[in-house]
Amino acid sequence: MTAALNASKRIGYQKVTRHDIALEAGVSDNLVSNYWGTMTQLRRDIMRHAVRTGLLEVIAQGLVAGDSQAGKASLQLKQQALEQLM
Repeated sequence: MTAALNASKRIGYQKVTRHDIALEAGVSDNLVSNYWGTMTQLRRDIMRHAVRTGLLEVIAQGLVAGDSQAGKASLQLKQQALEQLM
């Protein structure tokens, strides 16, 4: 998950691909696909982890994109994340 979060911060939550994550982790694209069957599942898990760990940069991207998992963050966390954009 660390590689997925790092790639999301670097490339952008909505733009990150399995290949980007595989490169970040030093593994094959197929291994990433084995853990997350679809990009929807992958992005959901990335955002859930970002919310749990308070990764503001990724949460902000999710809020802007209308991500439902980002919307479940606490009001304080959402405000802090959006402040990152200003």
